[in-house]
Amino acid sequence: MASFQRCERWGSAGKTGTMMATKDYYDTLGVKRNASGEEIKKAYRKLARQYHPDVNVTGKDAGEKFKEITEAYEVLSDPDKKKQYDLFGKAGSHGGTRGAQGANPFQGRGFEGFDIRFGGTGPGGGSGFEDLFGDLFGGRAARPRGPRKGQDIQYAMEIAFEDAVKGIQTRVNVNHDTISVKIPAGVDTGSKVRIAGKGESGIEGGPPGDLYIVTKVRAHPYFERKGDNIFLEVPVTFAEAALGTKIRVPTVDGMIQLTIPPGTQNGAKLRLKGRGVPRLRGGGRGDQFVVIKVTVPEKLDAKSKELLKNFERLNPADPRAKMRW
Repeated sequence: MASFQRCERWGSAGKTGTMMATKDYYDTLGVKRNASGEEIKKAYRKLARQYHPDVNVTGKDAGEKFKEITEAYEVLSDPDKKKQYDLFGKAGSHGGTRGAQGANPFQGRGFEGFDIRFGGTGPGGGSGFEDLFGDLFGGRAARPRGPRKGQDIQYAMEIAFEDAVKGIQTRVNVNHDTISVKIPAGVDTGSKVRIAGKGESGIEGGPPGDLYIVTKVRAHPYFERKGDNIFLEVPVTFAEAALGTKIRVPTVDGMIQLTIPPGTQNGAKLRLKGRGVPRLRGGGRGDQFVVIKVTVPEKLDAKSKELLKNFERLNPADPRAKMRW
């Protein structure tokens, strides 16, 4: 975890004189002496954004200024330290008072040359400067200067169902560059395809970030994907289901012939092995399942009705016999 150098020590009135603060912390943060804790924190956040070395890389005095405001915040954000400072600190333009006979109440209390460090319990029993800096810089604690990897980029791409199953070679425009991208077979909605080194440029000589293609697969008019399997609902007539037949059905690889066994029931699933989606991490493909949907004619002529009645007399059956009402 990063740590900052020691801040300036408290000044001395002389080799044998009494110690007292050399800065007015309220002036340093630009707040009134009766400022609330939230106002102090808000003022520090604003100044930290302005003077932090990771942001203000050109300001000559930014580092020293940042240490000063951090030193001030470390004292004023801690109720105990703030109370001591208000009682015995420097008598600035706001009317502060010194302790009796100029005694140094900070001596031995950890105020001389304290370290500003990340982690552990922070001022006032809070969660520390790490949480504050993480909030200041987009959820991440401030990092030391030097070569750093560039930011990663996410690029949303919508692709057809067949392209998700089979894979596709395409091109995208990122950072004013046209990049050739290969989407592997088997991606699904939410899949991320990493293109190394095609993100934002590195900082101070660091390597570039990566490009992540996030795929969204368009719905298909009749295929439905569940994991690595594909489901297809196919209607058949009552006669085809009862007598059995051979029909042609679509797959992502083209049309094939499928045998419907005699006596096939409505909702039956017929499996086409290896006709599903390729597995992204290898290991073959899923399957395609053909779901049989038996259709019943809505209108029958008199002769057809008589034939069905004769069929029912010749084949008596009670499909609800096992049900208990």
